[in-house]
Amino acid sequence: MNTESSMNLKPIVYVGFTAITLMFILSAYGWMYVPADQKIPVHWGLNGQPDRYGSKFEGLLSIPLVSSFLLALFLAIPWLEPRRLNLERSQKAYKAIAIALFLFMLVLQGVMVFSALGHRFDMNQIVPTGVGLLFVLIGNYMGKMRSNFFMGIRTPWTLSSDLSWNKTHRLGGKLFTGFGALVMILPWLAGGSALFGVLIAGIVVVVLVPIVYSYVIWKSDPDKQTAGR
Repeated sequence: MNTESSMNLKPIVYVGFTAITLMFILSAYGWMYVPADQKIPVHWGLNGQPDRYGSKFEGLLSIPLVSSFLLALFLAIPWLEPRRLNLERSQKAYKAIAIALFLFMLVLQGVMVFSALGHRFDMNQIVPTGVGLLFVLIGNYMGKMRSNFFMGIRTPWTLSSDLSWNKTHRLGGKLFTGFGALVMILPWLAGGSALFGVLIAGIVVVVLVPIVYSYVIWKSDPDKQTAGR
């Protein structure tokens, strides 16, 4: 078996490393001005107000450390993926999602640090906008993903039927894109419990519909893999 990967991971390395470096610079800046015993907001409620506070370490360093782990994971996956060729054929989607995620984490880190320094942000606008953009991006690339074990809608049926994988991801792409747009728009139209209820309903649809659809398509695929039954 060929254990080498032909994926060009340099864009992920460049953007990821640059973003993480900037995150640590922001952390160092905040560390100089935030008192050691100050509690830092690390979670915001539906009303946009902080509802949980953490230590200086948690508030300033959690995101850069998590991002560092994610960068290592994104670089390791091509060598761990059993269906490596399919992942290589999906590398545009893989790189776009990784880069967008690191940029989103950088924005979050900036918000966390400057919130710790006393600046106020409307988290009900910032977070939904970022998350919505991520969903729209993923939705636009979902139809181009090839069957693999690390990225995409991975059910027992999509992983054992190319037909199920392809059709489910075309449907999933539309659902992700629509849900992402909804997440970005909703904070401007609704708030509080109404926003929470709509988001939960949207998540249920985005998760359950592709799962059920993948099984229906799998049942109708004469080429599905059923070895071992």
